[in-house]
Amino acid sequence: MTIKPVIGITLDIENNATYANEPWYALRENYCSSVSQSGGLPICLPHEISDVDDYLDIVDGLIISGGMYDIHPALYNETKIEGELVTKDSRTQFELALVRGALERDIPLIGICGGMQILAVTKGAKLIQDIASEISGSHNHMQPLPHDEPAHYVNFTPGTKIYHFFGKEKARVNSVHHQSVKDLPAEIMVSAISEDQVIEAIEIPSQRFCLGFQWHPEYHINSGEKNVYRAFIDAARKTRK
Repeated sequence: MTIKPVIGITLDIENNATYANEPWYALRENYCSSVSQSGGLPICLPHEISDVDDYLDIVDGLIISGGMYDIHPALYNETKIEGELVTKDSRTQFELALVRGALERDIPLIGICGGMQILAVTKGAKLIQDIASEISGSHNHMQPLPHDEPAHYVNFTPGTKIYHFFGKEKARVNSVHHQSVKDLPAEIMVSAISEDQVIEAIEIPSQRFCLGFQWHPEYHINSGEKNVYRAFIDAARKTRK
């Protein structure tokens, strides 16, 4: 019997009373189904920092999910705040610890949207706090629903893993964010950039499999995104071996 690689996915947390009066965890279904359809076994990870090492002991791969929140600028040594700031500090501290541990163990990892930003900040990057006010002439990167339709093009960097998975110079992707990464350290490679010069994907070549996407590839809008997940699960399967 083939044992599926276990993929840990971080949860979002909400404090509004739309579902329960107390704080509640949330995760869009396609974060899990995209893993299942590619041959992995998804499990969701509550925000318990004391359990980070135990989580990392049982997972073969890791997805840092997105969410409608911001990373506090103090975590990347900025004091000025641009635009509206909405933080989820307990989630951020948990994910920072989880990513640091995964990188130390060279566990295959994908950071999506805010997860890409967490990955970059973990390695010392800074963020553009509000694209609309900081990048003149930028696209609307916060597209209205539905999110399973593309919003704009990204151009891929030749020679990168992500370029290989998509097999072409550019593709149309969705877009649901108002922040993005900047001032990347040398060890992080830019894999894709939008036509308005927003960094849309990154990777860390020194890691076995470590990718970040500013868009949401779990929607599988194009075949390249499906290739990403297949390769990710293959890398995670090698972790188990």
